[in-house]
Amino acid sequence: MIKLIEVEPKEGYQRALRFSDGAAGVFDFAPFVDANAPMTASLRDPAFFARHCIELAALAWPNGLDFSAGSLHRRLECAGKLVHGKRVA
Repeated sequence: MIKLIEVEPKEGYQRALRFSDGAAGVFDFAPFVDANAPMTASLRDPAFFARHCIELAALAWPNGLDFSAGSLHRRLECAGKLVHGKRVA
């Protein structure tokens, strides 16, 4: 099972993510924020967005929103943005 082990803030709604398998990538959460769905609406506030944490190997926010490590890993891989064995810029 792939776990999220590190999250680093980047520009805007982007976060550099590092996974337990050594892979890493920069994920842009802007499409989720722009969707303005009930669970993602609070992410529009930069102070709230910055309150993310790793909880049970997933990326989570205090309102209960979370993204599993596997989902984030697959999305980055499908987008061609997942690198193995290197730090991402």
